[in-house]
Amino acid sequence: MKTDHIPFQLPKRSFALNQEWRHLSFLHWMVDEKYILPYIPKGLELDTFNNNAYISTIPFLMKDVRPRFLPSLNFISTFPEFNIRTYVKFKDKSGVFFLTLDAQSKITCLFAPYAYGLPYRYALGSVQTDNNTYLWNSKRISDLAELKGYCKPVGKYMTASNGSLEEFLFERYCLFTLINDNLCIGYVAHKPWVYQKGEVHLEINSFTGSYNLGIKNLLKPDLVHISDGLKVKSWSIETLK
Repeated sequence: MKTDHIPFQLPKRSFALNQEWRHLSFLHWMVDEKYILPYIPKGLELDTFNNNAYISTIPFLMKDVRPRFLPSLNFISTFPEFNIRTYVKFKDKSGVFFLTLDAQSKITCLFAPYAYGLPYRYALGSVQTDNNTYLWNSKRISDLAELKGYCKPVGKYMTASNGSLEEFLFERYCLFTLINDNLCIGYVAHKPWVYQKGEVHLEINSFTGSYNLGIKNLLKPDLVHISDGLKVKSWSIETLK
């Protein structure tokens, strides 16, 4: 895999996991940074585009996730996932920070918070395809926060141009998290995103609404994208210095 499009050096050590992210809907809201900052750990800086902060809700199918030296197992390697992320930076690295990752995978929800510090929460859900339309629903077990709707593509396939909002939203090759109050980073590698603009119908969105983000209309994102997805390599978490 070529990595010359990634704006920083990846770890020299071997990657930890293979995975695929498939059938993704990207629902973006522009939000006042005063609502996001309370969720951002000390040491990270909120990243903005033209002085605007963004929150993205992303339903998708996690497929064939597995350690690099093992095959995938259908009953644990593929599952629907629903995350909420915002955009942050640490020194010269721009990445993402997750408010939540809801998934229908008990193993992931037990293992990932321990190994990666990621806020996984168990939910019952599905991500399905009907021709070019992605249909999804999720209900978190702990508080019944729910997401239900569908998304379909509009227009041609594209890649993000330099300096565009799409580059800001898509081209992120690391995540940040906390483990035992230590700020950590996890790297990922994949090809540049190929996406289309999307048209979404949201029936229920108490999922995004379970966070105080100041969003006035949870059923109408400011911007929508859709992507078939891509193959991803990810590295184990390391502590930032």
